[in-house]
Amino acid sequence: MAILRIQNLTKEYSTGFLGKRFRALNNLNLEVEEGEIFGFLGPNGAGKTTTIKMLLRIIFPTSGTAWLLDKELGEAPDIHKIGYMPENPYFYRFLTGQEFLMFYARLSGMSSGEARKKVDELLEIVGLTYARKTRLSDYSKGMVTRVGLAQSLITNPSLLLLDEPMSGLDPIGRREIRDLIHQLKEERKTIFFCSHILADIEMLCDRIAILNKGELIKLGTVREILSSQSPDYIISLEGLSEAALEEIKGMNIKKYEVIGGFHHFTAPSQEDAQRIAQRAMADQGRIIELRPERGTLEDYFIREVGTRE
Repeated sequence: MAILRIQNLTKEYSTGFLGKRFRALNNLNLEVEEGEIFGFLGPNGAGKTTTIKMLLRIIFPTSGTAWLLDKELGEAPDIHKIGYMPENPYFYRFLTGQEFLMFYARLSGMSSGEARKKVDELLEIVGLTYARKTRLSDYSKGMVTRVGLAQSLITNPSLLLLDEPMSGLDPIGRREIRDLIHQLKEERKTIFFCSHILADIEMLCDRIAILNKGELIKLGTVREILSSQSPDYIISLEGLSEAALEEIKGMNIKKYEVIGGFHHFTAPSQEDAQRIAQRAMADQGRIIELRPERGTLEDYFIREVGTRE
């Protein structure tokens, strides 16, 4: 069941003295299933934050609509079922982490006792129990990210909209937040999040969408997206004569390097790799390795986004 549906969502702005129209998001269509971890990717200015702000009615679409938890934009949503963390959270600096979370817990309607219990639980979850009495002005960027994530979880929402939840975290902190997101998925929560850290997206997400300049350019699982690309082939050889080596270097290869005494070739296709292998065997050379290399999500992202002018 789709917990989030977006239909032809478009946002235009007027810019400059003459009010020239700029389209930040163009006819976006996608669905996010209940219990899914959904990654929303794109370079700066692609339209990711614009989309989230429209879903939350912080800004309003030029055209199109969306449904969150079966409520269309414009209808009064059950705000307790939606959690949100902005990309650059800014909080009242002179509150401690505990006071900050207590304020929002009480604002959500919890009794004092319920709020204290919930705050203790959330501080433990995000690893900030040791800093509960520390003012937010003394928090590092990573600590502010953690307390912002805790704040988004106060009402135990079923849908989480997270804008760069890994921002400012060190590798240990990123690992802890990834583990937390997995835990939330096991509780059947739906997580829709933006991130520039593509390795985390690759590890976490059931499906992803890639935006560029307001346009949706790819939608699917990471496996589907990467398998749609023809892989390069890596072939490693040893025991080649100089003549065979020079002949192979003149074949259709993308890369050649020597590592640990072995000759490593990157061929653009299986057929090219087989031709290299046949020439090596004819020279009594030894094949150490022959394997496809599909690349990473980062490779795909840079190739696709970087070539779209």
